[in-house]
Amino acid sequence: MTTPDDKSQPDPAGESTIARASADLLEHLADKFGARASVQAVYGEPVTIGGVTVIPVAEIAYGFGGGASRDTTAAKTGEGGGGGGGAAARPRGFIVIKDGTATYKPVRDPWVDIVVPLAALVTGIAASRLVRRRAAKR
Repeated sequence: MTTPDDKSQPDPAGESTIARASADLLEHLADKFGARASVQAVYGEPVTIGGVTVIPVAEIAYGFGGGASRDTTAAKTGEGGGGGGGAAARPRGFIVIKDGTATYKPVRDPWVDIVVPLAALVTGIAASRLVRRRAAKR
């Protein structure tokens, strides 16, 4: 028979308290991150001017984790809990609705517009020189 002070037996009420606290923490984190990582946070609200509507488009990613613990051995006592999460939002483009036609316009990265053509130019020059050297050796 176990005594009330014996911690070797699990305490279902204590475990449910920890689990509830962890679940509440994760829900709170989800609410906070969800409010900050949204299309409105990245762009703002859709805008209509002169018969043209512009609707922002964003990529939003969430990640959450949590845990709970309770030591049930007679030699140790403990509690636990935990949680964490993150969210990211980045602009991807916008939809323009004009005269009943919707068109998606992506937001381009200016570095891609510079680096890709520059890399193609450097590769072309290097390939041309390599071909000339091989031809000269024959």
